[in-house]
Amino acid sequence: MTNALADAARLRDRLKTWAVEAAYPIWWEVGADHAKGGFFEKIDLDGQAVEGPRRGRVLPRQIYAYAIAGELGWRGPWRGAVEHGLAFYLSAYRRPDGQFRTLVGPSGESLDDTADLYDQAFAIFALAAVAKALPDRAEEARTLAVQVRERLIAERKHPLAGFHQSNPPTAPLQSNPHMHLFEAVLAWNAIDPDPTWRALADEIAELALAKFVHAETGMVREFFDLDWNPAPGVEGRICEPGHQFEWGWLLLRWGQLAGRADATAAALNMIDGGETRGVDLARGVAINALLDDYGIHDDGARLWPQTERIKAAVLAAEITGDPKYWEMAAEGALGLLTYLRTPVPGLWRDKYLPDESFVEEPAPASSFYHIALAILEMDRVINAAS
Repeated sequence: MTNALADAARLRDRLKTWAVEAAYPIWWEVGADHAKGGFFEKIDLDGQAVEGPRRGRVLPRQIYAYAIAGELGWRGPWRGAVEHGLAFYLSAYRRPDGQFRTLVGPSGESLDDTADLYDQAFAIFALAAVAKALPDRAEEARTLAVQVRERLIAERKHPLAGFHQSNPPTAPLQSNPHMHLFEAVLAWNAIDPDPTWRALADEIAELALAKFVHAETGMVREFFDLDWNPAPGVEGRICEPGHQFEWGWLLLRWGQLAGRADATAAALNMIDGGETRGVDLARGVAINALLDDYGIHDDGARLWPQTERIKAAVLAAEITGDPKYWEMAAEGALGLLTYLRTPVPGLWRDKYLPDESFVEEPAPASSFYHIALAILEMDRVINAAS
């Protein structure tokens, strides 16, 4: 075992211990709403749940986080947590047409009935996790996911490729919801023989390679006009290091699946660009946003890009064998641990400022999916390499 791999393994052990002994218990005992259902969006840094509206993109993330809890070694009631989250999700967020609404109140009342593409992607993703984790719910989960997929194809399909953000179409189009839809259809492709999942994965991958990637730099743009050209002005030049890593991780997976060396090369270029241009060495963390010429657009550093840095690094290490990626994984894990040092164990801070201070605010539940998945991927690759 190389020194860098050994360092990564030790940090993996710290992250798993934190997740199993602190994070999973508090987000179930405090973060779950055992009276009304579902999960709270936030826990304050004193360890108390914060009441408020609940977004349609957060609950499926919590469902996913608990669906993989058993794989990470949590011996708590992870199946019950998945069932708890799923019951509220289907009762409060699912619209009569099978799509999922954007926002509900604490008791499940609809506050925004919009069926945003981003939220539909997370619905499909969470349902894949349910199908895998709870075999007795697999057919139900598949039926629900296919309903969402077919509604998107019928109502949102873009004539070139991909999907419109809303119905009727509105600008800008975005790469980010397509990234999460890509993740979702890859998850279903791994467990369901329906060829439509693979066809959609192929379509989104080709769209990303053809339209999302800035040809001169390999950077992934965020915003586009209705013809998939970069959006006008600075908006069309924004590139996020966290998404460089996240797209890189996904395209590495798809490149292996499809036998596409060009996708693998593009993915590694994204990952290397994110690492060399998008990491602040003083803080040891990936920053929020660059422009397509590598200029800094936002030098704050949220938590989630750190998790994507880890995922991209370990998969690149597995595929290429290059030890530099184990060093990247270890540095990414050290960066992530900076956010996890909170007065109440199992929580996190989200926004790391350029002056090396954190915004003092409640821990957002939306980060748990990112953290848990990064630890799971790190664990998988390190176990395979050891």
